[in-house]
Amino acid sequence: MHLQELLRQLPSVDEILLQEEIQELVISSQRTLVVESIRQAIGELREAILEKRIVGGDLTEQAVKRTLEITAAKEKFNFRPVINGTGIVLHTNLGRAVLSEKAREAVQKIAGSYNNLEFDLERGQRGSRYSHVVSLLQKLTGCEDAMVVNNNAAAVLLVLDTLARDKEVIVSRGQLVEIGGSFRVPEVMEASGAKLVEVGTTNKTYVGDYAKAINENTGALLKVHTSNYRIVGFTHDATTAELVELGREKQIPVVEDLGSGLLVDLRCFGITDEPTVQQLLEEGVDIITFSGDKLLGGPQGGIIVGKKEYIDRMKRNPLTRALRVDKLTLAALEATLRDYLDPKQVLLSNPTLRMLITPAEHLYKGAEKLKTALNEVLPKATINVEQDYSQAGGGSLPLTNIPTYVVTIDLGSISEKLFAAKLRKGDPAVLVRVSQGKIIIDLRTLLPGEINQLVKACREAYKAVQEG
Repeated sequence: MHLQELLRQLPSVDEILLQEEIQELVISSQRTLVVESIRQAIGELREAILEKRIVGGDLTEQAVKRTLEITAAKEKFNFRPVINGTGIVLHTNLGRAVLSEKAREAVQKIAGSYNNLEFDLERGQRGSRYSHVVSLLQKLTGCEDAMVVNNNAAAVLLVLDTLARDKEVIVSRGQLVEIGGSFRVPEVMEASGAKLVEVGTTNKTYVGDYAKAINENTGALLKVHTSNYRIVGFTHDATTAELVELGREKQIPVVEDLGSGLLVDLRCFGITDEPTVQQLLEEGVDIITFSGDKLLGGPQGGIIVGKKEYIDRMKRNPLTRALRVDKLTLAALEATLRDYLDPKQVLLSNPTLRMLITPAEHLYKGAEKLKTALNEVLPKATINVEQDYSQAGGGSLPLTNIPTYVVTIDLGSISEKLFAAKLRKGDPAVLVRVSQGKIIIDLRTLLPGEINQLVKACREAYKAVQEG
């Protein structure tokens, strides 16, 4: 068909709006969005005709089909759920900790109503937003007082700004870590107004190095727990107990940036290289900061626990208002902390802890179920169940490899990277690992009910790859 004749056959926006499928779409969607999609669809068809990628066919039918596709894509939320098949439990790019059922219910309840965020119902007057979680943190950790800001970097910033602005903070050179997103401890310290004083070497720092650096302008001794890496081999580090003794002798507060924030002892599950918050408080640390969305398994937040005299000063710091948490975070955090009142039950109710401690053999049955289902929708693929290792992720437990079972998919002539991209762009979006020419799906991070969704996603991705 002649080029100009094809262009004349392009339908108008009004013609497409009269089509039955589009009229139904207008009812269920927004008219302005549909019209915008129609214009885009017609524009794409015109471009395809000019480039001779379309040489015939029913252009109205093609425009309707493309309009439906474009509208569906535009209606997708940018921020949406993802199926995590990577085996990284606290995947920073995927939102870290999955909230417990009680935490999700608490958020939904608070989000849909007015609440007593800063109102004391007992006394009938303005209250503190921190009061909703302080008593729980006191009971669970043994701290004198507590408060919460929007993340752990903010917690460190607030602590140093309060205790050591225009003063010196002594820290081991081997603990000047990067905490993700190119944010580094020295930069956070600089923003707080504190002056960094490095002591020791990368691999060896003694308590005597701290002692030699102390002067009349020392504001704090800072210990940064290397939660996202470890230095091994010929090493030495001043212990928390040694720093506490030195701090008491010199009357200087000892601050520990714990980072991950573990509240239960997991040594019996093979997780041995992470101290608990309670342990550090018992050793006498004055202030501890840690994340809410790492090993605690709650919402994003920077939790500060320790001596009341110091936390009172932080609450009066003007910076606190800029760093404060909102009602949804507090709702999720309170529910998360309440689960910890039963140390045994929390291992089951908290998704993060449950995923970390589930034995590999408990994942085998699910892996076999997934393999059987995938064999039906990927008939030309070679699918196997294999042993592998999961990771805690999120800057936590860097030396802990957690035995797991994975399902591997060898797609033969089909590119595994292309298939993974189709999974990532699908609905629901699925993230997997790609290694040695295979797709790898780790059962550890699949949530209840996600296997069927995953199988459907694989079927659609396979179809999309075959259609080109």
